[in-house]
Amino acid sequence: MNSAERVAQLINTETGRQAAKGAPILEVPAGTVEAVPVRALLLGERLDTRALERDKPLGITPLTVDIPGGGVAVLFRYGAVVLFGKATAAMDSFTVSLTSLVTGAFPVPERDDVHLLVRPDTDEHVDLAGNILIREKTTERLQLVADSLAKSLVLSHYETRIAENFDRIEPLAARLREKGRAGGHSRELLRHVGDVLLTQQKMVGRVETGEKPELLWEHPELERLYMRLAEEYELRERERALDRKLDVISRTVETLLGLLQTRSSLRVEWYIVLLIVAELLLSTYPLLLRH
Repeated sequence: MNSAERVAQLINTETGRQAAKGAPILEVPAGTVEAVPVRALLLGERLDTRALERDKPLGITPLTVDIPGGGVAVLFRYGAVVLFGKATAAMDSFTVSLTSLVTGAFPVPERDDVHLLVRPDTDEHVDLAGNILIREKTTERLQLVADSLAKSLVLSHYETRIAENFDRIEPLAARLREKGRAGGHSRELLRHVGDVLLTQQKMVGRVETGEKPELLWEHPELERLYMRLAEEYELRERERALDRKLDVISRTVETLLGLLQTRSSLRVEWYIVLLIVAELLLSTYPLLLRH
């Protein structure tokens, strides 16, 4: 099954599950002009957006486009797409069409669903039910909401990966405590080091989970909304927690790798000693035969 089929299957499965449960009841506050369903997806490691930038987008940073048939999509080069509008065949078709632009597609894309409520008289925030309230549905506000949702998905993905790394590292540390020697092979430990470095590079260099969106430089009036979104999805706290976990994994692996290298050095030294002894024996053996 290719990536396009996997995404289509995911969409159909979610649609069927929601139909079986019945549509969720959304309590719309009085004065709400519009309630917009929002679907955020993390499709893979990279998303090539260059082909879509040529079609008169609504915005560039991040790329924002109209979906033929209704809806708006905000796309990020680190593999995320956030869709605004009711789920339709056109929107599902647009999502499936993105799979050809995705590099390193995930078997099961990360997903999050929320509602965006538009109220002209509201204090822009996230209510107790998780609905995002904004004063007007401008492109800039949609981009800001999409940025927070996309970063939250990326953090969820790395939280799962780092948890798996912890599960692999734990037996090695337990063996060191119980038997007093490092377990595993240097090649395996080096893979863990590489995984940690790659994760840090993606989080800091590609996604910039800890940085404010460039959008706020041009629209400082939206900073309060961004701060509330960042607080709701705990972007900074989760990033710090991931940094601490990555640091623990890195130090653990480096310690185990250092112990393995020390043991290898000792083994080499013993080999050298044995070779010296063997050479002495070979040189003295003819003398002993003569006597």
